[in-house]
Amino acid sequence: MAGEIPDLVALERTGTGKGAARQTRREGMVPGVVFGGDKDPLAIKIPFNELFKRLKAGRFKSTLWNLKVEGHEDVRVICRDVQRDVVKDLPTHLDLMRLRRTTKIALFIPVEFVNEEAAPGIKKGGVLTVVRPEVELVCTAGDIPEKITIDLTGLNINDVVTISSVDLPAGTKPTIDRDFVIANISAPTGLSASDDEDGEEVAADEVEVVGQEEAEE
Repeated sequence: MAGEIPDLVALERTGTGKGAARQTRREGMVPGVVFGGDKDPLAIKIPFNELFKRLKAGRFKSTLWNLKVEGHEDVRVICRDVQRDVVKDLPTHLDLMRLRRTTKIALFIPVEFVNEEAAPGIKKGGVLTVVRPEVELVCTAGDIPEKITIDLTGLNINDVVTISSVDLPAGTKPTIDRDFVIANISAPTGLSASDDEDGEEVAADEVEVVGQEEAEE
């Protein structure tokens, strides 16, 4: 199971419509609505500074949140939309969707590498190059893995770890259908592939270089 799901604290909002929303913003809050889960929509408001900080941290829309609203039971939600001011690009409204424990969602799960000391390539001075520190997986809201563990035992210089070589947590699957690189062990400066005892080289088209995904917000 996943580690602690981050809290998103909100207040219940009275009044609807453009006038009430403008008043909420004047109070330093961002109006929003929670919908889904076979329950009536719930109007909420979140302190602007708190929401802005969360958005700047990135991955707001792909994070599962534990929504806490006084007077209501905690509920797991995921953000479906954040409306922004067209000039200032600041959040003006957000939509949150309630999730059942069986709901399938796509989330970024962190990758953990273990047994570096058992990797011959690293012992020779090779460098573990992490291409994807997180992998986006489809999983159920009630059974989100805390991390993906990758065993480096036996890996040599120029060996590549792809998603197909990883034992993923039960009940999960990647959002990307094709095989892709998560990490590789690259040769240290001054050491060519021919210096490796296996004498194997990796073709350039076998190694995918993927930049960090920009924060959605």
